[in-house]
Amino acid sequence: MTLLSLAGAAAPAGSATATTLQQTAPRQFARQPAAAQQAAARQQVAVQVPLADPPPEPKKLFTIRDERIDESSGLAKSQKYVGLWWTVNDSGDTARVFGINASGKVKAELSFKAPVKDVEAIAVDSEGTIYIADIGDNKANRDMIEVYTIPEPMKLADATNVKFHRYDFKYPDGAHDAETLLIAPETKQMFFVTKVAKGLGGFYAAPDEASREGTNELTKLADGPAGVTDGTFLPDGQTVVLRSYVDIARVTWGETPKVVGRAATPLAQGESVAVGPDGTDSVLVGSEGKGSAVYQMSVPAAKGGATKPSATTTPKNSAADSDTTKKSHNLRWIIIGAALFAFVIMIVTFPPGRRERLDRMAENARLTGQAPPTDHPRRRTPAA
Repeated sequence: MTLLSLAGAAAPAGSATATTLQQTAPRQFARQPAAAQQAAARQQVAVQVPLADPPPEPKKLFTIRDERIDESSGLAKSQKYVGLWWTVNDSGDTARVFGINASGKVKAELSFKAPVKDVEAIAVDSEGTIYIADIGDNKANRDMIEVYTIPEPMKLADATNVKFHRYDFKYPDGAHDAETLLIAPETKQMFFVTKVAKGLGGFYAAPDEASREGTNELTKLADGPAGVTDGTFLPDGQTVVLRSYVDIARVTWGETPKVVGRAATPLAQGESVAVGPDGTDSVLVGSEGKGSAVYQMSVPAAKGGATKPSATTTPKNSAADSDTTKKSHNLRWIIIGAALFAFVIMIVTFPPGRRERLDRMAENARLTGQAPPTDHPRRRTPAA
């Protein structure tokens, strides 16, 4: 019975093993005590419960064979064109982006005249603006990093001298190397994830509305995982997928970003991740090098016990909490003030009142010929 039960538990519902177990179970129940019958019944029910399907294996979607793309360092799904992703080369290339379809063919090359240093990431917001992140800093000696924006073209074709905007940023705690730019779907706020070989990286937020005048100061939100080479928000705005050389991580995006699940990738030297064709359940992952392959794989599931993230993308105190705190502080100071006032009144008024009573007692004693009270603290000289 034990061997049959184990075999049945390992087989999916409806299999030959499960059917055999269900047919033989009544005969075996007759020969077993009540406790054994109950255990066998539980096992039989377990066999009948269908097992969850495992996530599908990563599948190769296309290969980038265009000679112009020899170090694809980022991917971003187009908002304007179905089945199109934008990519950029790593450091050493000029300011340009490439539009690639689901067959790996370049459909458009857009170039703009900007003095880029080390482009490492690309993103597209909900309105079809392409963000090119010049944020690489292997030696951690840059005073400032830049993000350039260009619009997705009205026509999917090559274009030169595309009009662009530039945003300058600096970290609050010194220079950092980074390869990840995240754009919040609803607010279009920019976030950066720094890259470290070991230890902890960091999540940094740009101002709600970055300015093209002057340098924007970044704010650190939280520590981040090591080895992050790219990332993307999912369309829900509450989940982020981060890429490393060997895996992808699911991150809940609430008051504090938190890694809640991971999955290995089929590629070495992983450099890119983007929202997949279905928009929610899968992502594309790519790597550097000529003829690099791009795979489609499922977003890692959250581990058990992970809490649902809040809709807030940056840490903020609610107005209700703020009002409650203010009322509490106000009441506290009113009570303290009243106590101090009562104490002062007691100090100022009590001794004089006592002196007046003692003075009257001393005057009565003088008029009646009695001895004055001996506990008078500040007895005045009687009149002659």
